[in-house]
Amino acid sequence: MDRLVKPDAKEVELVFQSGQKCSSSFKLTNLMHTMSVAVSLTTTNPSVFSIDKTFSIITPLSSASYTLQLSHPSHQPPLSDPPDVITVRSAMLPTGKAHADDLRRLFSKPGPHVFRDAVITISLVGPNVAEFLILGFPETRSLFVRALSVCTKSQLTRLLKPAVVCGCADAVADLINSGRGANASGESLMPLAIRAGRLDVVKLLDRSGCGIDEPSGSVVLHEAAAMNRIDMMEFLMERFGDELDMNSVDSAGRTPIHVAASEGHVRAIKFCVSMGGNPNCADQRGWTPLHCAAWKGHVEAVECLLECSNVKHVRDREGKTAFAVAEKSEFSRAESQSCTRLLDLLHWGDALLRAARMDDVHGVKRCLGEGAGVNGRDQNGWTPLHWAAFKGRIKSVKVLLEHGAEVDTVDDAGYTPLHCAAEAGHLQVALLLIAHGASQTNLKSFARVATFDPFHQHVSLDCKSKTNVVSLCM
Repeated sequence: MDRLVKPDAKEVELVFQSGQKCSSSFKLTNLMHTMSVAVSLTTTNPSVFSIDKTFSIITPLSSASYTLQLSHPSHQPPLSDPPDVITVRSAMLPTGKAHADDLRRLFSKPGPHVFRDAVITISLVGPNVAEFLILGFPETRSLFVRALSVCTKSQLTRLLKPAVVCGCADAVADLINSGRGANASGESLMPLAIRAGRLDVVKLLDRSGCGIDEPSGSVVLHEAAAMNRIDMMEFLMERFGDELDMNSVDSAGRTPIHVAASEGHVRAIKFCVSMGGNPNCADQRGWTPLHCAAWKGHVEAVECLLECSNVKHVRDREGKTAFAVAEKSEFSRAESQSCTRLLDLLHWGDALLRAARMDDVHGVKRCLGEGAGVNGRDQNGWTPLHWAAFKGRIKSVKVLLEHGAEVDTVDDAGYTPLHCAAEAGHLQVALLLIAHGASQTNLKSFARVATFDPFHQHVSLDCKSKTNVVSLCM
């Protein structure tokens, strides 16, 4: 016979409470019908765990209770992997009686009469253990699952938030599988999961019924844009598109594009615009996304915004344009090459528009050489080519076309440079634009409007120029 005693459980669960004394009880049963059994109990870590009775005697077919306790209160659970255990050793005791010294001698030198009867695992459990594992040891999943076994529903609810904040997908899954509803806390955890940068956690929360309720729902796109996480924004728009607005604002009046611009995230800016985001929107300070990018010195973001917005001349509540904001920023004082490039982008575009209006060919070439965008727009959506065509500046039109100006760019009112030339009666400019592929769609009706409405939009037309342009369109 190799078993003299039997423990009532394979594990002793010790509910750990930070800074407090912790203990747990277990039983051993003597399997012998006619003989008492001597028992020795030891732990693998006696400096941490102690047992109230190291040596004991159990009479035939009876049970004895023991208490495992944490030797010293601690603020951190003394976890180990593999976990600590209680070793149970037993020996037959024919006399049924023995002093403590006798028992100590009995077990000091194991012989054929001593049986190694059982090993009992010490499991530290409870919410304090689970939270400790979430924050510091997310890889010890088996310990975490055991720690959850004694947690109440409210404790599971409280644990889910730190699990989401830490981005522990396994912990989130285990908490949800333990019967905890993802919305039980009364707040949406989606923004926290996005901020953690874990799309897998976002999807877990979604599958468990976690929504994007207000007020947190209005900033989930902001959180994703701040990290340039296009994958998250795509998932959110696909899953919650009816509830989300790409032009939603946070407490400072900023849209997701403002946030992306502040961080210099070009891909996020482009995605937001492609999904209907307004790059011209101003926040509570009157700052557009271009102001935000200019202030932080994000050159590529400024280039992107100059292509998709018309706010270079928009002033904030203090009367500052994006150029003025960039000029006063800490970034501008660095006097780096990128700083010069940024200021040139915001400044030379204005100079290019003026040069195109005045037919200053040398000025046009200088601005383009300095990096001004040939297709940059003013506050009305007019490019340099619109202005040169409208003013009849044929030399500037030629230079702009040679430098890649888009011939059919449409302004905010739907006008192309050819429309501008036709309205102003500049036949030679119109012919030049057509020669470079300008579309003549709707030009006939446009020219007739110009004929009968000489005050239309910008300028009145003389009879000769009107007749020439109308003839061109017939």
